[in-house]
Amino acid sequence: MSDTTVPATPAASTSADPSRSRVPRARGARITLGALQIVLGLFYVFASALPKLIAHPSAAESFDKLGWGSTGMYLIGTLELAGGVALLIPLLSSVAAVALSALMVGAFIVNITVLHGPYVATPLILILPLALIAWARRSHNAELVRLVRRRA
Repeated sequence: MSDTTVPATPAASTSADPSRSRVPRARGARITLGALQIVLGLFYVFASALPKLIAHPSAAESFDKLGWGSTGMYLIGTLELAGGVALLIPLLSSVAAVALSALMVGAFIVNITVLHGPYVATPLILILPLALIAWARRSHNAELVRLVRRRA
């Protein structure tokens, strides 16, 4: 067989070195997941938390309509900022994704029941990649627990 010929069966290509065919896929998945974490982290820091923390009029109006005022706005903005930054820290990424998912469930409920705004589906759309990150980075949770127990 020449170097340019591809084996006819998948079993023949993986029988020599089964890990060889998985390495590029796993590496690509890790890179894609890392890029997703960076994009979501930056989104939460700049597009979601920052308007609340600088009291942008659109954010202030929404929180006034809820009756939560500036205290609620700053609290939610701080939670989103912490979650966005934690998404960028490998050890905290899974926990941050779970926490931000919970925050998005709350945002969805508030959007449906009180605000009735045009962005009702946005929190649900954000939950999908957050759930993927939480699941894919779940091994970090055991590491984090070990670290916390060691310090306690």
